Amino acid sequence: LDSLLQESRMLRACQRWQPCVRQATRCVPPVVSTTACMHTSPVASAIQLKMPSLSPTMEEGTIVKWLKKEGEPVEAGDVVCDIQTDKAVVSMEVDDEGVLAKIFIQADSGATKVGELIAVMAEDGEDWKSVAASSSPGAAPTAPQPAASAPPTEAASAGGSVQGVVINMPSLSPTMTEGTIVKWYKKEGEKLEAGDLLCDIQTDKAVVSMEADDDGVLAKILMQEGSSGVQVGIAIAVMVEEGEDWKDVAIPVSGGGGGGDAVAAPAAAEAGAPAAAAGTVSVSSDHPFVHPSMVGPATALLMSQYNIQPDNISGSGPKGNIVKADVKKYIKEHNLSAVVHDVPLPEKKAAATAPAAATTGKPAAAAPAPAKPRTGYTDIELTSMRKVIAKRLTESKQMAPHGYSSATACIDNVSRLRQDYIKSGFKVSINDFVIKAVATALQYVPQLNINIVNEEVVPMSNIDISVAVATDVGLITPIVKDAAAKPVQQISADVKELAGRARENKLKLDEFQGGTFTISNLGMFGITEFTAIINSPQAAILAVGGGRQIINPDTMKAETVMTSTLSFDRRYIDEALAADFMTVFRTLMERPELLGTGYLPSIRTDRSAAQLQ
Repeated sequence: LDSLLQESRMLRACQRWQPCVRQATRCVPPVVSTTACMHTSPVASAIQLKMPSLSPTMEEGTIVKWLKKEGEPVEAGDVVCDIQTDKAVVSMEVDDEGVLAKIFIQADSGATKVGELIAVMAEDGEDWKSVAASSSPGAAPTAPQPAASAPPTEAASAGGSVQGVVINMPSLSPTMTEGTIVKWYKKEGEKLEAGDLLCDIQTDKAVVSMEADDDGVLAKILMQEGSSGVQVGIAIAVMVEEGEDWKDVAIPVSGGGGGGDAVAAPAAAEAGAPAAAAGTVSVSSDHPFVHPSMVGPATALLMSQYNIQPDNISGSGPKGNIVKADVKKYIKEHNLSAVVHDVPLPEKKAAATAPAAATTGKPAAAAPAPAKPRTGYTDIELTSMRKVIAKRLTESKQMAPHGYSSATACIDNVSRLRQDYIKSGFKVSINDFVIKAVATALQYVPQLNINIVNEEVVPMSNIDISVAVATDVGLITPIVKDAAAKPVQQISADVKELAGRARENKLKLDEFQGGTFTISNLGMFGITEFTAIINSPQAAILAVGGGRQIINPDTMKAETVMTSTLSFDRRYIDEALAADFMTVFRTLMERPELLGTGYLPSIRTDRSAAQLQ
C-alpha cells in the first residue's frame, strides 16, 4: 500500500512538471543544431546545377538519364545527364570539379522549368553527404538577409503601367554562359512577327542571330549594341502585345534596387579611405624610383611599389646586398602603404574649375592637355570567342601529347588538273584537292577518323572535314560534310559558301560543330610549312603549306612541291599509323586521278611487305 501511494504522488508530480518541460524543450535549441551552426555551412560550398537553356526557344526540359550517381566524383567537362529539349536530346556538361551530392530531379520525372535546381555538387574536400543533407530544391546559397528586410516580390519593375514580355539573353550553345549584343535589327516601337530577326549575339563560338518567338512591338532595348559579358538569363529587351502602349511599358529592375548599392559603394569607399590612411604612414612619391644595382627584380618591384629608396635600407644579403626580406622588414617597421597615384579624370578637373571661375568672376584657365601614357601600349580586351579559342587550344596542347609527321608531295599534276577544271568553268583551288585527298586518305586509314570522348576512342562512320577559316572575330572551322563522296567541284562550292557565311557570322551551329578531321591551310599567305594544334575532340589536324619551286635531284627538272605536317594525339595514334596516312595523302596529291577511282588496296603500304624488302 505504501508503495502504491508513493507511485501515485510521483505521477501527480510528473504531470505538474510536464508543461514546464515542454516549454523548456521549445526554448532550448537541440544540440545537433548548435553543432551545425558551428560547422562550415555545406550549402555555401555547394555547386548548384540548374536546368539549362539549351536552345533559344527552350522553356522546359526533361531529364532522360543521369550518367552520374550521388557520391561519384565529377570533373570539368564530364557529362552528368541527358536532357530532352524542345528539339533534341542534349548532353549536359559541368564546368567545375567536385562530387555529385544530391539529385533533386530524377530521370523521366516530367518537364522541369529552365533555371530550376536539378542537383547540387560538393566542392573538392567537402563532405558531400553533409551537402546533400543540408540542401533542398528550394534552398539557394544566398547571403544572410537582414531581419528587417522586406519580403521578396515576384518581379520588380519601374517606368510604366503596361506589363510587357521580357526578352532574356538566350543560351545559344551548351557551353555559353554570356554573350555580346552585336547588332539590333529592330528599333524601339517597330512591330515584330514570329520568326523575325531580332538581334545578332556573339556567343563563345560564333555570332548567332536571335529570332522573335511571338508577334508584338519592341518596346524597350535594355542592352545596347556592343554590350559585352551579358550573362545568360539577363533581360536584354522588353516587348508588348499589339495594341498596347509600348511607350508606357514597365521596365524590369533586376537585383531589387541594385542601383542604390552601386551609388552607395563609391561613397563607402571614399569614406573608408581616410580611416585606412590614418593608421599608415604616407609615402612620398616626389623622387622617382631608380632600380638599384645588385638587387633582384622581385625586390626592386616591391621597393618601387612602396617608393623606398635603397639608401634607407641596410642589406643583409651577400656583400651587403638588399634582399626581399629586408624590404618587407622595413615596410613592417615603418608601417608603410603602397603608393597609389590617384589622377583625376579631365571631366572632374573641368567640373572643379567651373565653380571656381563662377565664384571669382574670372575666366577659368584652359585645362592642360592630358599627358600621354608612358607605357607605350594599349590594352585590347579579348572577345568571348577568342577567349574560348585560347582556352580550348591550351587544354588541347596540355592534355593531348602532340606527335608530328611531315610529307612533301609534288603538285604539278594537281595544278594541271586544276587548269582543266578552270577551263571547264569550275574555279577550284589547290585547297579543294587537299580536302578531297584528306577525305579519301581517311577511307584508307580510318583509324584517324575518330573523336575522343571521355578519353575513349569513338570511331566516326562519316567523314566530315573541318576547314579553318580566319575571321575578324577569331578562327572558325566550317564543316564540309561527307567530303569523301563529293566531287572536287562540289567541295569547292561548299567551301566558298561556308567560308563566306563564316566571315559574315551567319553559320548555323551544326555547320561548325561536329567535324571528324581538320585542315589548316596557310599556303595562300606564303607559309611553306607549320604545325597546328589539334582541334578537340578530334585526334588529328593537317597543316598545309604553300607550293615552292625546287630542282628534282633525280630528273634535274624544276617542280612544285608542297609540305604538309600532321599533328596527331600520340595517346591513340602512333607514328606508324600517322606515316600510313601521310603516305596515302602524298600519293593521292601526286596522282590526283586516283581520287575518284574508289578504294584500291595497293594505295596503302603493306607494312609486312615493306619490312621484308
